Amino acid sequence: MNQLNSVIVEGNVAKQPVSKEPVPGFKVADFTIGVNRYSKDKNGNWKEEVSFIPVHVQNKMADYAVEKAVKGRGVRVVGRLKQERWKTAEDKWDSRMMVVAEHIEYKPIKTESETESDASARDSSVAEEIRMAEAAAASSEELAETAVF
Repeated sequence: MNQLNSVIVEGNVAKQPVSKEPVPGFKVADFTIGVNRYSKDKNGNWKEEVSFIPVHVQNKMADYAVEKAVKGRGVRVVGRLKQERWKTAEDKWDSRMMVVAEHIEYKPIKTESETESDASARDSSVAEEIRMAEAAAASSEELAETAVF
């Protein structure tokens, strides 16, 4: 039985995707997102914590990420955590964690000429598309739960 390994991370693209084709016909891309978190310290002063999270995408999602994930654009990444481990030259183990993306939502990019009403109309349209996609995903999960393997 698999154990749960699921993560949702939302932030801004900090490093644009770099695409590779390690094996003919198999594309991968890696990029980094910056995630800000604000909290108050014991004195009541606001402090900011910034995390830079590496994201790994494969195949058609890699092509799409190279096109859409421009630096500064907001994204929501749904996926799983993966740990890479290796031995260093000093014969010590080192590792890094990354998110392997299974789904990426790209936030709208507001242009200079766009008005607030244009942005809100577009955002409500995008929200409706997201609701429809979530409903479709939920119904496919229900079907998967009833399948016997």
